[in-house]
Amino acid sequence: MSNNSFRPEGGRHHVVIIGSGFGGLFAAKKFAGSNVDVTLIDRTNHHLFQPLLYQVATGILSTGEIAPQTRQILRKQDNVDVIKGDVTNIDIKEQTVTASLGEYERTYSYDSLIVAAGAGQSYFGNDHFAEFAPGMKSLDDALEIRARVIGAFERAELTDDPAERERLLTFVVVGAGPTGVELAGQLAEMSSRTLKDEYSNFNPSSAKIVLMDGAPQVLPPFGKRLGRVTQRQLERLGVTVKLNAMVTDVTEDTVTYKNMKDDSVHTISSKTKIWSAGVAASPLGKMIADQAGVETDRAGKVSVNNDLTVGEYRNVFVVGDMMSLNRLPGVAQTAIQTGEYAAEQIIAGVEEERAPEQREDFEYFDKGSMAIISRFSAVVKLGKVEFTGFIGWVMWLAVHVMFLVGFRNRFVSAVNWGLNVLSRDRINLATTRRQLNEKLPKDSAK
Repeated sequence: MSNNSFRPEGGRHHVVIIGSGFGGLFAAKKFAGSNVDVTLIDRTNHHLFQPLLYQVATGILSTGEIAPQTRQILRKQDNVDVIKGDVTNIDIKEQTVTASLGEYERTYSYDSLIVAAGAGQSYFGNDHFAEFAPGMKSLDDALEIRARVIGAFERAELTDDPAERERLLTFVVVGAGPTGVELAGQLAEMSSRTLKDEYSNFNPSSAKIVLMDGAPQVLPPFGKRLGRVTQRQLERLGVTVKLNAMVTDVTEDTVTYKNMKDDSVHTISSKTKIWSAGVAASPLGKMIADQAGVETDRAGKVSVNNDLTVGEYRNVFVVGDMMSLNRLPGVAQTAIQTGEYAAEQIIAGVEEERAPEQREDFEYFDKGSMAIISRFSAVVKLGKVEFTGFIGWVMWLAVHVMFLVGFRNRFVSAVNWGLNVLSRDRINLATTRRQLNEKLPKDSAK
């Protein structure tokens, strides 16, 4: 072990956690009151409630409500240090993690490691699509998408060219999973309700929302019935749903796709495209897999043992979106349950001297899936029980309020959702030029 590596004073068992998403944060909280010291490292300074990013992108919630500062969440937990930095190296043989922030760099030694760095957007080998079709995995993504959407309406107000206006007002969402469905539904509500009568030269409800996916149905994990219900509700909102449609090219002004049924090729003119079609695990997964001699799947997820450890390294846990085990779904519950499980195994090893061979296998408890479509409409799948419409919507609200971090965020979010029902106004639609990387005037700082 490196003599130059940092570890907390006191000589207690030191746990390093990489990532402050659901897996990393819930693991850190599980260590409260235990006889270990924890260093939590993340490239951002906040815990992101990623399932609600689309509500930031469409002006319902603000960034603070879904991304509280990690230090504030954990400030009462005196055995946790929070570090902001990019992890640049993991050495599982030497048991070290190196993180950097600008010109500052530090290496941490650990006794146990929990890797919960999550996943980014996958373009299935076509990373150049990202320039014209941003994903939605971070606050920056959500704010950029908001600026692109609102900017399209503003430009449509200025043009007198019908073809250009139609191109500006055609919004294409690629990927019909929960994020794509929820985003398409909100874009439809924005154009027909929120922005109604706000423009002089065109009717915002003329905007065309296109939701496309290479799969034969929307929300494939939810089953055929809920997929059909969701598609019908989206179409009632005015969303055009294109299934069996595999995107083959994305440019500044177009989306090209192939119809998987007849191999015909079609092009849609659109200025604003949003990608929600796939995920790719953090590159840190491959770094660990290569050292441990284990495989990664096509999405970069690491093959783990039944106790979520890697190969022969029984002190290295990989959780959440980074792990591959029994086809577990890439949802918040998976990250939460695996993060807490990893923490429990470490605590048992330290405080009960339980050997790795005595660990019980991780068992996932499926708490169901849900997706909101529009006001008063959502779909919920709890095992074999399914809910739709208003009841599903109420269940969606209750679950998401419960899982937001902090009373203030729960309260403010609930108030905003209530106001969104009572009023068509959305108070979080402000955009900045920096969000679109526009060149600022020289006197912008004055």
